[in-house]
Amino acid sequence: MILIVDMNYKGSLGFYEFVLPLCGIAKPLDYEVKHYSEVGGAEKFEKVILSGTPLKDFGYLNNMSKFEWIRACDIPILGICAGMQVIGLVFKSSLDSHREIGMTEIETINENLLFSATFRAFELHNYGIKPSEDFEILAESKKCIQSIKHRRKEIYGVLFHPEVRNKNIVDRFINCVH
Repeated sequence: MILIVDMNYKGSLGFYEFVLPLCGIAKPLDYEVKHYSEVGGAEKFEKVILSGTPLKDFGYLNNMSKFEWIRACDIPILGICAGMQVIGLVFKSSLDSHREIGMTEIETINENLLFSATFRAFELHNYGIKPSEDFEILAESKKCIQSIKHRRKEIYGVLFHPEVRNKNIVDRFINCVH
């Protein structure tokens, strides 16, 4: 079973824009959606996806203690946009102000199971990430780091929104990462 973590303000319309598309991709499999404030751990799940949020939704940044379970987690995790930021912060990375909206070209710099070569993706974020030594950089655009992977765990982050134009990336995470 897959856990999809809703990173949005509780009850906000962001659920429909950032969580429901992930449910559609995961639909052939069993999945459960939980708000980040209700997770506490992921022991009963096989994989976790942390959703993105709207540009004005920063509530998750004020509740980082709710994500400490990620550090001890031994199952694959994919963080999308806000999810990548949270993963980075849990492992002592830092954020920098970096607003981007729209399509961008992403270049793969380290081969991985999720994507390869150069591709276009949709971005919608206020912050980029300066990854700690725990991460390798998988992809970047001309302006910022677009994807990271934990060096010892199957924990991935993408700053762009694959649920918009690159659903195959989420599908590969679900079906190929173990």
